[in-house]
Amino acid sequence: MKEAQDLTQAGHVQVTYNEKVSTIEFQHPSHNSLPSKLLSELAKTILAEGAKEEVVLIIVKSSGDRTFCAGASFDELVAIEDEAVGKTFFMGFANVINAIRTCGKIVIGRVQGKAVGGGVGLASAFDYCMATKYASIKLSELAVGIGPFVIGPAVQRKMGLSAFSQMAINATEWYTAEWGKSRGLFHEVFATTEQLDAYLLHFVDKLKEMNPEALSGLKKVFWEGTDNWDTLLAERAAKSGQLVLSDFSKKTIRGFLKA
Repeated sequence: MKEAQDLTQAGHVQVTYNEKVSTIEFQHPSHNSLPSKLLSELAKTILAEGAKEEVVLIIVKSSGDRTFCAGASFDELVAIEDEAVGKTFFMGFANVINAIRTCGKIVIGRVQGKAVGGGVGLASAFDYCMATKYASIKLSELAVGIGPFVIGPAVQRKMGLSAFSQMAINATEWYTAEWGKSRGLFHEVFATTEQLDAYLLHFVDKLKEMNPEALSGLKKVFWEGTDNWDTLLAERAAKSGQLVLSDFSKKTIRGFLKA
């Protein structure tokens, strides 16, 4: 149990600023999963950087050259004992998605590797998202008895209802980065991380010199029709908080932790 508690406190979120661009990087030793502590830090950091006048663009990335984000922390999931705690847990990803939505700046995602569950939700929330061919994606929530309720609006908005329902129902299947690109999740897919980073630098160097007011205006256009997401995602979090208490979910999650 001590090891599990340590993992929920592990990892970091850090920011570097360079010529109008804030780069926010998160890291966690368990395949860049996002426990509540890191989700809270990530949401607060995105909002803080978005509020800075000198910041024109925000890049969000994870550390390392493998998994982009393994989603929610199973150590925390299995420890949930009541609906209130469950809702609070699932609000973590809701808060990050809403932070991206409301921060006022274009947010560009760098996805170097696999994204699972909440990691797909994060990628879906980015205004522009680049990936490598190793960035396979999967919505695994149904396989553990929950369902991608909180991240669903972001995934559906970006990829469409058909692609979202396919991934949500076929919850054990990996989908390739090219499949994700063809459905609108990724705007660019590169053969290597080096190529991804080179193009990202080139892309950002051009974009940061664009009219900040025009970029801000586009941000508002991109997110039209989502003003209800504070309420909607909270309702979805409450639903997930109920489901995670089921015997099915508890047993399945424990099985994953023992595997």
